[in-house]
Amino acid sequence: MQQRTTDYQRRGYQILPGVIDPDLLLAVRAEAIAICRGRRGDVPGVTAAGSDEDDDVVLRRYLCIHFPHKLSPVVRDLARHPAVVDVLTAIIGPNVKMMQSMLFIKAPGKPGQSWHQDESHIPTRDRSLTALWFALDDATVENGCLWVVPGSHRAGVLHPVRHQVDPRFDGTPEAYGFEPAGEGAVPVELPAGSAVAFDGHLLHRSFPNDHPSRLRRSLVFHYMSAASLLPWLPPGPGETMATADCRDIVVVAGTDPHGARGTVDVMQPRLRVDRST
Repeated sequence: MQQRTTDYQRRGYQILPGVIDPDLLLAVRAEAIAICRGRRGDVPGVTAAGSDEDDDVVLRRYLCIHFPHKLSPVVRDLARHPAVVDVLTAIIGPNVKMMQSMLFIKAPGKPGQSWHQDESHIPTRDRSLTALWFALDDATVENGCLWVVPGSHRAGVLHPVRHQVDPRFDGTPEAYGFEPAGEGAVPVELPAGSAVAFDGHLLHRSFPNDHPSRLRRSLVFHYMSAASLLPWLPPGPGETMATADCRDIVVVAGTDPHGARGTVDVMQPRLRVDRST
């Protein structure tokens, strides 16, 4: 674990082979189908699919569903799987909370995401933001795996972002101002059941799924230190940006030093904007 942590600090990411065993992988894939069929609760824009529709047809309608852990106990349990907790506590520390999950389907022809840093969208006070990206299918260059710029997290710089209209990518704002843009980027190809953990400052992107038939399903969770405040939403009454703390969280390891504030349910499951449709 010490070597793994050292590699993570140096490169900003760490591949975790075989985190999901075959039975759990099948269960999570089944949950993805159930969510996309509307069987786990309402998601605006997701239509309840008839039983005569093929699963593959249903899945290919959607690019990404945000907050599936609020719909599925299976997804929620994966976010705090013992193997996951071991990795997170080594990287972040003993007290860890989760604030976001995303289910990517990414059928053939669906877009990727332009260069970005997760901490530009989910700010922490202590640079503890960490993503875990689980491959539910083999993730390859052809079907749109992640690309990362190793070491791009170390300076702690959050690059400016701008709107982009490149049809290869979805509506996620694009990071810019780093030169040479993307030099040294490497693909993160993963077999199904494996995962990659990466730092919230790490530059990463993905390209469209160009495989003629294969999906690129993945589950992504975002975590941070439970000791840090989460200024994800505009400050409420009596708050400033220095004291704002989104309490829509799930503690996955240790304790929450701010637990007396309780939790709230403000983030609702939703579809990601898909410019390819």
